[in-house]
Amino acid sequence: MDQVTLAAQHRKLAGTRPARRMRRDGRIPAVVYGRGIDPIHVSVDKLALYSALRSETGFNTLFSLDVDGGDPVLTVAREVQRHPVRNEITHLDFIKVSLDVEIEAEVNLEFVGVPVTVAQEGAILDTIETSVMVLALPTAVPNSIELDVSALEIGDTLHISDLPAIDGVTYVADPEHTLVTVLAPRLEEVVEPVEGEEVEEGEEPAEGADEAGQAAGSGDEDQS
Repeated sequence: MDQVTLAAQHRKLAGTRPARRMRRDGRIPAVVYGRGIDPIHVSVDKLALYSALRSETGFNTLFSLDVDGGDPVLTVAREVQRHPVRNEITHLDFIKVSLDVEIEAEVNLEFVGVPVTVAQEGAILDTIETSVMVLALPTAVPNSIELDVSALEIGDTLHISDLPAIDGVTYVADPEHTLVTVLAPRLEEVVEPVEGEEVEEGEEPAEGADEAGQAAGSGDEDQS
């Protein structure tokens, strides 16, 4: 996996107001920490960070963090905080890693194919999980994991144990944890007529309607 060099600047001021000023200036506050180093409060360029995170490696990108021109620190981005409305990154942590020490990483699942029952019978492919946690060396973390669902039928389920074996990668979750299942088509609800509704043309009148009409007619004749 390629490394992305990202310049970082020390943050001398902490707190909400300085952080807001940084964001207005196009920088994102962050903290760098890990084995063998004291936590460092920094800021990084927003556009440079977004560009790296939108690459194929996404949030498993290896960042060679250059803090004020010092020795680069190999890190991964974690604990990302976002604005509740704009969904912009407001803060994140950079965790120091070593190329020879395994890390946990979240990897997206790519479901390949369409089950025949979904395409022809209206069944529903219910994806329980769209990503999985793995344990691997930083350079061995896959960008994504493919899972073929084309042979599934109604009632079939795929679990963690059905994921492909990848050299150097261990799946963290329970092997029996469900990832995807195929549900039967939803049945359309039949709406029952409500008592007292207007009778449509061609329908039989409600019981007692003729008798009521005849009684009304007799009353008119008596009055004349």
